[in-house]
Amino acid sequence: MVEGGSGRVVDALLEALEQAGGTLHCRHQVVRLSELPPARARVLDVSPNQLPSLVGPELPWRYRRRLERFRYGPGVCKVDWALDGPVPWTAEACREAVTVHVCGTYEEVAASEAEVNAGRHPPRPYCIVVQAAVSDPSRAPEGKHTLWAYCHVPPGSTLDMAGRIEAQIERFAPGFGDLVLARRVTTAAEIERYDPNYVGGDVNGGAATLRQTLFRPAVSWNPYRTPVRGIYLCSASTPPGGGVHGMCGLGAARAALADLGAR
Repeated sequence: MVEGGSGRVVDALLEALEQAGGTLHCRHQVVRLSELPPARARVLDVSPNQLPSLVGPELPWRYRRRLERFRYGPGVCKVDWALDGPVPWTAEACREAVTVHVCGTYEEVAASEAEVNAGRHPPRPYCIVVQAAVSDPSRAPEGKHTLWAYCHVPPGSTLDMAGRIEAQIERFAPGFGDLVLARRVTTAAEIERYDPNYVGGDVNGGAATLRQTLFRPAVSWNPYRTPVRGIYLCSASTPPGGGVHGMCGLGAARAALADLGAR
């Protein structure tokens, strides 16, 4: 848990980049890599479906076909709340946990995920709930709390799941609804519009199947290298997949540095 919010990690990385002589350019959409200045290495944080159009005809058709077979996972509907106080969980341990997985029994979790896989919105969704202010009081004004949660939905869903998510929390924290001061809902479709890497609202960067846990985005000796010299992939669609760990970027950086050192 980062004090002050995960944006502090970005601030620290940017400071390190600037100290090393780097520059960050924002609010500029790159449609083709040919728009960029020449470089010995380009490390791309994009999903597999974006790579072909960015690289252009240099990308071999066999590799394109392999990327087309990459499977994406379910979307998510996310809700952010401002609360008048901490969540009144009936389980004491949940009041101290930063992340709470909310659904009920194992059978309920399985039923919820099965509904999503069938293209339906579960009436009782399995929810991941994060109450960062439990560990980091700086996240909210004194006496108040912030909370966010999401549940899986069919890819590209436009349905607002706030009511169903809140009902699930209310099951295990009676009185939760009375604490809500404000809420913001982001549907799966809106998540993809915000960041095209989240295909269909899939924040995990690809389905977590056994095959794609081992090989992503395609079967390859080094998944970060592409067939085009000097172009690397570092998104969550590479090993070890989605998560706040930075390992995808580390693997891509090591591949690029090894190749540059060998020249």
